Amino acid sequence: MSTPFPFTAVVGQDDLRLALLLNAVSPAVGGVLVRGEKGTAKSTAVRALSALMPQVDVVPGCRFSCDPGSPDPACPDGPHAPGTAGQSRPARMVELPVGASEDRLVGALDIERALSEGVKAFEPGLLAAAHRGILYVDEVNLLHDHLVDLLLDAAAMGASYVEREGVSVRHAARFLLVGTMNPEEGELRPQLLDRFGLTVEVAASREPEQRVEVVRRRLAYDDDPAGFAARWADEEAAVRARIVAARELLPSVRLGDGALRQIAATCAAFEVDGMRADIVMARTATALAAWAGRTDVLAEDVRQAALLALPHRRRRNPFDAPGLDEDKLDETLEEFSGDDDPDPDPDPDQGPDGPGGGGGDGGQPEPDDGPQGDDTGATPEAGENGQPQPSGAGEQSAVRAAEPFRTKVLSVPGIGEGAAGRRSRARTEHGRTTGSRRPRGTLTKLHLAATVQAAAPHQRARGRSGPGLVVRRDDLRQATREGREGNLVLFVVDASGSMAARQRMSAVKGAVLSLLLDAYQRRDKVGLVTFRGSGADVALPPTSSVDAAAARLESLPTGGRTPLAAGLLRAHDVLRVERLRDPARRPLVVLVTDGRATGGPEPVALAGRAARLFAADGVASVVVDCETGPVRLGLAGQLAGELGGTAVTLDELRADSIAGLVRDVQGTSRRAA
Repeated sequence: MSTPFPFTAVVGQDDLRLALLLNAVSPAVGGVLVRGEKGTAKSTAVRALSALMPQVDVVPGCRFSCDPGSPDPACPDGPHAPGTAGQSRPARMVELPVGASEDRLVGALDIERALSEGVKAFEPGLLAAAHRGILYVDEVNLLHDHLVDLLLDAAAMGASYVEREGVSVRHAARFLLVGTMNPEEGELRPQLLDRFGLTVEVAASREPEQRVEVVRRRLAYDDDPAGFAARWADEEAAVRARIVAARELLPSVRLGDGALRQIAATCAAFEVDGMRADIVMARTATALAAWAGRTDVLAEDVRQAALLALPHRRRRNPFDAPGLDEDKLDETLEEFSGDDDPDPDPDPDQGPDGPGGGGGDGGQPEPDDGPQGDDTGATPEAGENGQPQPSGAGEQSAVRAAEPFRTKVLSVPGIGEGAAGRRSRARTEHGRTTGSRRPRGTLTKLHLAATVQAAAPHQRARGRSGPGLVVRRDDLRQATREGREGNLVLFVVDASGSMAARQRMSAVKGAVLSLLLDAYQRRDKVGLVTFRGSGADVALPPTSSVDAAAARLESLPTGGRTPLAAGLLRAHDVLRVERLRDPARRPLVVLVTDGRATGGPEPVALAGRAARLFAADGVASVVVDCETGPVRLGLAGQLAGELGGTAVTLDELRADSIAGLVRDVQGTSRRAA
């Protein structure tokens, strides 16, 4: 086994190390979600923590790591006799790969043996292997949603349940859950974010001295891992002993009514949904006190618990910035400080006027930071060069997006086989059963009725004359299921002069922002192509990070001619490259334009030929018609016909559009007449 990098040798990342240690002291805290860019010691710190975990006593031969002092009565390898002599081993760190299947995570039943022999043969999965240890999920945001649901349910209940075709298995699964993710690769749903106890934002240090020390230690470790670890052995032993002492002290820690009031007031002040945040804060504050060697929870423990437990629970959508307003946090704690708080003189560094309350690294800028428009919400026009023109006050600001709204559902026709999502129909491992087929490889989802129908005609030939059924391997049928997939939604946005009127561009940005929110909820990848002036640009290559697309949209320059054909050709190239990378993910092109084309020879005819490339490839497309005014040319509708797609207006894009309701009513009236 390779020597892990010592935990105490990690430079900086104080919040990350503290969050991991608190979960080592009290696994009830609920795990840690580590968010940050690559190369910031996320994986190194997690793997280093496993070496600090105290050893565990297990029942010899038990695949589920039962404690000999209190074995699980429902253990599939049990029952274990009380008082069985145990054996000690290091706590395991189990890694869940992004491409893992459900069977690999929860375990697999041998359905063939269960049907033919009546044997409940169960092969444990990674949840069983991680029991009483650490389960590490790198890039947790890239896991399929149903796997994340299973993972977090097991972490919350302390047990894993596998039920298939009438065969049930339950085993204990209590572990320290650590997930890491790069937000640029996509976000977790808010419901899943809430299931992680703590969250930590990590970033590479901007201090040259710290960066030098990081490189120095890493090079020393790579040259001689064992020797480097030996130099940190005393520090590692001290932290390991402190974890053991904190675990022993934890049941004696008192969480007073004053601290509870501060916890409740803080969660209410930051408008956190549900009660999970209050419970996690209470457990975290208690673990902080035990880690400090105290039996009373202080105000500073509550404050630190809030900074670790609340930032990810305040996000309502992917465009909300994470973090807490520390000034507001300090004011709330001061207002609800209780008489039973054993620390009446809080640390001045933690007060509202201290370094911790002034915004620091975790603070957020005031809403009025930076240039803004006037009080009416008006913004200056964008000039021909794409830069905002100065207003009368000498300020500059981009055209802001209108408020987002709930959009009508746009989907790709047909049935795909792409990654799980919520937009278009697809053949998936989860969903409603639509038929059966012969299994290809391991049988996972048995179609019982089809299996019986396949076996029934052969019973006499197999010597069966009485009740019962002889089932052989050739009779087994795999259930085929239909669910939903995520698509690649490629936005092609006209940013030319014909679209640059302030009110129209604000409405267009609001519509695209609404579609981005819809793409986030439906687990799509998104890309952004814009065209203006003399050409087209890929403002954002296809990604799972819709907040990156929103940021590019917000700063989108406008003005100039309308090179519609160039925009379509650039979008066609993006789809061609993406099809090579991910051939199973079907695209949906959303073209946002008024349909006008200018610049170059025969711009309209050239745009039509470019549009027909999409129709020839069978790419699903929707044209969002942005044409306004009493006289309309209908160019967007013609373009939709060339694309082989449909056209909708900005009003029709709204799911609750009054205009759409009126048309439906009028259509019903005409049919009735």
